[in-house]
Amino acid sequence: MVVEVKKIDSQGRIVLPKEWRERWGSEVILIEFEDRIEILPKRKPKLSQFFDIIEAEIREDVEKELLEEML
Repeated sequence: MVVEVKKIDSQGRIVLPKEWRERWGSEVILIEFEDRIEILPKRKPKLSQFFDIIEAEIREDVEKELLEEML
């Protein structure tokens, strides 16, 4: 585990290290809890892991539903 302390600039930005951006991508999910904020990488779910045979109805709201289930 790597821990970094970062300052938030006057426009509310945090700069993530280049290595982190390369590894995790350029989009993140911010989750606010009562006592903390979590930053998670936004990745498209690999739907194939849920099916033996790919026969699925693709809906636009699938990504949102899967993210809500993770929380």
